[in-house]
Amino acid sequence: MLPDELRAALEDPMGPVYTDSDRLRGELGSPVVAVGDVVTRHLTDAGARPDLAVVDWVTEREPLPAAERPEIEGYDTRIDVTNPAAALTGDLLAALREGVERSESTVIVVDGEEDLAAVPALVVAPAGASVVYGQPGEGMVHVQVDDAVDERARGLLARMDGSHDQAWSALSVGPRD
Repeated sequence: MLPDELRAALEDPMGPVYTDSDRLRGELGSPVVAVGDVVTRHLTDAGARPDLAVVDWVTEREPLPAAERPEIEGYDTRIDVTNPAAALTGDLLAALREGVERSESTVIVVDGEEDLAAVPALVVAPAGASVVYGQPGEGMVHVQVDDAVDERARGLLARMDGSHDQAWSALSVGPRD
């Protein structure tokens, strides 16, 4: 669970914010992990379909109309998980790990909320990967994964409430590998 004192730390973008999908496309590493429906749709529309997409059919706490949802039919693998608001379940964490490890494209469809999924995605994504997530009212945040990003994301996960051992196990990593 997300403790109140950690909310402020997560409000600051962890990378540059883009409003132009085509410009962002030119900056992307590989693989591309997209967290959020609108981000996934913008990247796909710009010709940069994510290798791993995490969607929940909700944007800014409101259901996303079907016409505005990203197209997920073309993904090789679909993983369905349940994840409540302000939480990271073991199922979501394991799905993120599995999605990053797969060589084929994967979409994770969350029943609940995917807002915090960018943090563990930064932990399981390899160096050089791009994790893109939405920053409400601003645009798309692009984070290029490197050792410093990985360390910061692990630090954020370690500050969340819940069983850290179970979280690290689901991600197949430790607090500091």
